Amino acid sequence: MFEGYDQTLFELLAERRLVDPEQLESARDERQSSGRSLADVLIELGLIEKPVLLGAVAAHLGADYAGAVPAALPDDAVALVDGGLARGYGVAPLRAGAGSITLLTADPFNRHAQDDLAFALEREVRFTVGDPAEVTALIQRYYGEEPATVRELAGRLPAQLAAGAEPADLTDADLEQLAGQAPIIRFVNLVLTQAIRDRASDLHFEPFEHGFRIRCRVDGLLRDVTPPPRQFARPVISRLKVLANLNIAEHRVPQDGRIRLTLAGRTVDLRVSTLPTQFGESVVLRLLDRSAALEDLDRLGLPPAIAAGVRDLLGRPNGIFVVTGPTGSGKTTTLYSCLKILNTPDLKILTVEDPVEYEVDGLMQVPVNPTAGLTFERALRTFLRQDPDILMVGEIRDPETARIAVQAALTGHLVLSTLHTNDAPGAITRLMDMGVEPFLLASSVEAVLAQRLVRRICAGCKTECEPTASLLPQLGLAGRGAAELRCYRGAGCAACQQTGYRGRMGIFEMLMINGELRELIAAGAPLAQLRRKAIELGMIPLRTAGWRAVADGETTLEEIARYT
Repeated sequence: MFEGYDQTLFELLAERRLVDPEQLESARDERQSSGRSLADVLIELGLIEKPVLLGAVAAHLGADYAGAVPAALPDDAVALVDGGLARGYGVAPLRAGAGSITLLTADPFNRHAQDDLAFALEREVRFTVGDPAEVTALIQRYYGEEPATVRELAGRLPAQLAAGAEPADLTDADLEQLAGQAPIIRFVNLVLTQAIRDRASDLHFEPFEHGFRIRCRVDGLLRDVTPPPRQFARPVISRLKVLANLNIAEHRVPQDGRIRLTLAGRTVDLRVSTLPTQFGESVVLRLLDRSAALEDLDRLGLPPAIAAGVRDLLGRPNGIFVVTGPTGSGKTTTLYSCLKILNTPDLKILTVEDPVEYEVDGLMQVPVNPTAGLTFERALRTFLRQDPDILMVGEIRDPETARIAVQAALTGHLVLSTLHTNDAPGAITRLMDMGVEPFLLASSVEAVLAQRLVRRICAGCKTECEPTASLLPQLGLAGRGAAELRCYRGAGCAACQQTGYRGRMGIFEMLMINGELRELIAAGAPLAQLRRKAIELGMIPLRTAGWRAVADGETTLEEIARYT
């Protein structure tokens, strides 16, 4: 219940003191480990009654609360709301008045839904909060369910496809028409809704000569979705391009766009990338979790010592803080959590990103646009004339951007950025390779945080097991027997779709630059020497951090071997 709004709910309950603060923190920890919503955890633990929780949400949002959802809905109100709106926004019409309508909502936190529905219904819309499960059941009883499977949808192929037309024979006008037809719309909505329920981070639509494959990335690994008929490929991809406001007639060059829509009562943001291939356009959607941009630094799973170090850095007036790791390791989420702390009225914060992933009030956010000549380097140069206090650079990609970032740090600005390196010391040598003078790096870089995301063992099927012997030498644990090592794995259950994993956690390596390290950096010391000195000074390597997570029963040896 209320998935994606855990932080808002936590702050609401803490402010109204409806749950004991220690119990509320404990419930948030349970939510983090189990992957369930905070509301569900609180109710299951008996820390708050559902009516009290829903009443508090309604009061917070200035809406009415229906303690008992009615068994029947008035016909005049039902006639005003079609099934697509009711299912899409998770609303059931409660009563209609002159120029207004009151709707029961399963997702009262969706601020965009009220405006969207008012526009669609051409009436003033008022929300009443009800039990989400009961509201959903009411919607299904009055409006029915969307086709539940790809097979059902395939049985409703549009006429152009059912007649046996080859997808390559369809004109752009045909594709535009097909993209707006119910079976294609419902299929796209079905796939997106399922991806959200599965907590997918990306969706891949891949056309081949004799098939059309759809895969979603869950907890870092790709999984196949039930394949649709080959005829669906071009209409489905056209539908995605229409939603992203891309040129549906352009198939020769890559295009990028964004989609914001409401599915199953939730507003979701999607970043869209198309790529021309031999058998049509491949499309990848990045599902952006808007709540991640507002995640507290304390909720990222940073060890206490590292979290304290990051907070200390954010309090400094100048310098560079680099977060490094591979694509998909959570670097952007970490930076936004830092910006949440820094985002106060007395500071001017500018960000340059490719693209802007999360829109945050109070930040001046600039998307790069190489076609128009707006690169990271040009944006940074302009930033320095905008009287900023803090700069965030989405990624240091080239020597000129690196030099300007260093110069900004040396002239009194705090600079946050990311790099792609294997570990924290590697960020220093990477910047040297970009041509930044070692003595400038020694004066400007304050710290580097390396991170990885590893899959968390499913709490519902976790069991103790013997360590995999072949992995022990690889992880530097050769010679240690099963009696010394406590390892766990997930046996597989319905909650984790038989994978043994549910959710992900971070492992971190923090390099704090002190006087000794500055001397080595200024002297142009090689990576191996920097790393040895950092460990000598207390840096915990990624692999050691990973082994600690294994010993704590949070992840597996296989995950640590894969990602460190």
